[in-house]
Amino acid sequence: MPAEVVVFDTEFTAWRGSMERGWAGPGEHKEIVQIGAVKLDARTLQEVEAFEVLIKPHLNPILSDYLVELTRITNERIAEHGLAFADGLRAFRGFVGRRRLYSYGRDDRILAGNAALRGETALWPDLTGTNLKEWLLKVGVPLAGVHSGALAKHVGSVAQGIAHDALVDARSLAEAVRYLVARGAPNPFR
Repeated sequence: MPAEVVVFDTEFTAWRGSMERGWAGPGEHKEIVQIGAVKLDARTLQEVEAFEVLIKPHLNPILSDYLVELTRITNERIAEHGLAFADGLRAFRGFVGRRRLYSYGRDDRILAGNAALRGETALWPDLTGTNLKEWLLKVGVPLAGVHSGALAKHVGSVAQGIAHDALVDARSLAEAVRYLVARGAPNPFR
């Protein structure tokens, strides 16, 4: 069993209806604007360290009103604290190190897609994550309509903050795992 694992989440550009369109509308791209992650002790499931970075989108540098309302990430915050994608991804990779990655869905593919979109595939060459949705379904958690930020509360634990913030959503996923394992589910990190 690994000593530590990383549970992470991303927020990316969106517009009203973009999810239903599969980001197929004119100019719609899933450009990362935030990565949030927690390192967990793989045995105890306790949080060891947290990571959060804002990233400046390149193709759509002005966030939609929809995304600002959903995530509370403002254009001003991005301008003041956002990093270039390459710098943000390097910082995240530094945080991850050689630890295994876990997310709610395939956020690893969104990161790879962003690297490819920018012609910088070397930034995310072959790092793959594990989709914890599969484990959650296996242990009997119904997931229809549930996003990662609501997951802790959905399984019966305590909400970790306001959803659609990548760090809050990563903590919500981690808390859902902790809560379910404490009640008899097998540890997904073994």
